[in-house]
Amino acid sequence: MANHDLMLGQNRSSLGLGQNQPLVLGHNHNMGLGQDHEHNLGLGPNHDHELGLGHDHDHELSLGQGHEDESDDGHDYDDETRLAIDQKPEHEGQELVLQGQNHELTLTESNDLSISEHQDLDENMQLTMDHNQDMGIDSAERLSVQQPELVLSPVVQQRTLVACPNYELTVGQEFPDVKSCRRALRDTAIALHFEMQTIKSDKTRFTAKCASEGCPWRIHAAKLPGVPTFTIRTIHEAHTCGGIAHLGHQQASVQWVANTVEQRLRENPNYKPKEILEEIHRVHGITLSYKQAWRGKERIMAAMRGSFEEGYRLLPQYCDQVKRTNPGSIASVYANPTDGCFQRLFISFQASIYGFLNACRPLLGLDRTFLKSKYLGTLLFATGFDGDGALFPLAFGVVDEENDENWMWFLSELHNLLEINTENMPRLTILSDRQKGIVDGVEANFPTAFHGFCMRHLSDSFRKEFNNTMLVNLLWEAAHALTVIEFEAKVLEIEEISQDAAYWIRRIPPRLWATAYFEGTRFGHLTANIVESLNSWILEASGLPIIQMMECIRRQLMTWFNERRETSMQWTSILVPTAERRVAEALERARTYQVLRANEAEFEVISHEGTNIVDIRNRCCLCRGWQLYGLPCAHAVAALLSCRQNVHRFTESCFTVATYRKTYSQTIHPIPDKSMWKELSEGDPNAKTVEVVINPPKSLRPPGRPRKKRVRAEDRGRVKRVVHCSRCNQTGHFRTTCAAPI
Repeated sequence: MANHDLMLGQNRSSLGLGQNQPLVLGHNHNMGLGQDHEHNLGLGPNHDHELGLGHDHDHELSLGQGHEDESDDGHDYDDETRLAIDQKPEHEGQELVLQGQNHELTLTESNDLSISEHQDLDENMQLTMDHNQDMGIDSAERLSVQQPELVLSPVVQQRTLVACPNYELTVGQEFPDVKSCRRALRDTAIALHFEMQTIKSDKTRFTAKCASEGCPWRIHAAKLPGVPTFTIRTIHEAHTCGGIAHLGHQQASVQWVANTVEQRLRENPNYKPKEILEEIHRVHGITLSYKQAWRGKERIMAAMRGSFEEGYRLLPQYCDQVKRTNPGSIASVYANPTDGCFQRLFISFQASIYGFLNACRPLLGLDRTFLKSKYLGTLLFATGFDGDGALFPLAFGVVDEENDENWMWFLSELHNLLEINTENMPRLTILSDRQKGIVDGVEANFPTAFHGFCMRHLSDSFRKEFNNTMLVNLLWEAAHALTVIEFEAKVLEIEEISQDAAYWIRRIPPRLWATAYFEGTRFGHLTANIVESLNSWILEASGLPIIQMMECIRRQLMTWFNERRETSMQWTSILVPTAERRVAEALERARTYQVLRANEAEFEVISHEGTNIVDIRNRCCLCRGWQLYGLPCAHAVAALLSCRQNVHRFTESCFTVATYRKTYSQTIHPIPDKSMWKELSEGDPNAKTVEVVINPPKSLRPPGRPRKKRVRAEDRGRVKRVVHCSRCNQTGHFRTTCAAPI
């Protein structure tokens, strides 16, 4: 036996040793291990000796003496030669540990290494070969034998990156049903890197073969009588094809992708298709298309959150749950009477209604954002502002499309909810982009309201027309100017730079946007940029099914109410933090002002900026800062200090901490999962039976990426060329497009 090597094949064939069939290795015998794996042989719990397995060097088997140790079989070996193998491999990589029961590794008196077993080796025990790795036993230097026989404890098999033993198919293997059988065969084909072609597949049998031409592998499974169980009847021969030679896989379907990443998506719904592709390539060695990854993710997300169609169908029940869990809330859905397709949805929570009417400033911003879901639509907002300047969403509407009619409907619903919840309708100040539908809706439903331009929309239009940063900044300075004199001075500066820009500004009535001319009270808010302020989460919500979108909004509001309520409980000041800072700044400036008193209410305040008249009874100052912002300006603070008045008593009530706490005093309650709606409705005697069925809107989102108007970097700031018509001598068009009569 000397100088003979025992090599095991690369095909991972099982090595079965009979009960009385020893494997004997003489002096200088080598055992080749698989080149794809670094193997780790682990013994019983008390291992004192190491068998170091390297990748490019001979493996060493060291036997020692004088170790007292109690083995697994209860025998106490004193001064006996023991073989122990360290469970920590010298090199990281894949580990192979042999598994079996009562296996014995013995050293004969002639220094031969023999393996015997009292039971058959486990069917998953596999060894692979590597011609560059060998296990050598050097009897002269490393082998010191005191006792002739050594018994080893059972060894356990383990793999990390190779095919899982579960993918081994055997005759007689059973599956719960035909779907499980197909799924197991598919997973096996993917794991072992061969493609499978289905020959027959029905309710009672399944037959498939290897897709490679000339490969004899074939499998047949059939249903057991009387039960849905499927069992493998025959497996013909082994693969001779060598596996697939391309990076894709025929069995890597969309459903397989969905099953593979399901757990990851449940843990992280923001898991991107690109990341799915990378993980599948890293784990399974398969390259898929982006579309497959995207469709697999969408399939799982639909199972988790429900389909878009189901969302519209359940809207009536959802509205009932909103009103049941949050009494006093308004939730209504409307469908087209002719075809039952979704048309409008309006939701406003009672906590928001109470907070706005009892504690917020009488200021509303109107805005909208387009849905990014499967079906087209628009999400409408009506948002107030709390005493600390944060957004306070009041109502939401979802419409199938943005048009004048739907804006009229939304503002009508908004008026109704305010009217039924208060005896005296507040005189509102409303900010919007003043498109025709909003203007008409405000005039019809809020005739006494002050309706102004949102400066963000106005500024964007101005920038598109002139694309000059200096002009845009001057426009904002003109909007912030408190007096008419300051406003006109800014417009003159704009006119010096561009007469066209000044003309463009003067065409828009300043009473609609300029602070100096605006009649309403905006408390310093010139914009209603709701979407930009909510951009961190509202854009993500707008891509969900409609009920999931509304639930995302409700959860965000619920969290805001709770966090702001708890935060305000820690405040010890009289005013909210932003108001406290503004008053503190006014106090600092007021110390240098000279105050002359005319009577108990009227004062003359002299500063380096000029002279201003303050009336503390009517809470006004000639600079208009007190009236416009609701907080005493520096001139008013100087007058109040001169007559020993408490400055905090002369601020608007919405800026006090007590009012702020009242804003968020109510709670937005959770809504149970949709699986419980039917049961909860049946147990509620006040619940109404909903029989309305809402179909999705007809407007599907077109396929492909939405087209965007991109401006090249070199074109930014470039003056637009004015085209001239040679036919009518007018500008703005060419001769070929001229429509003027001859």
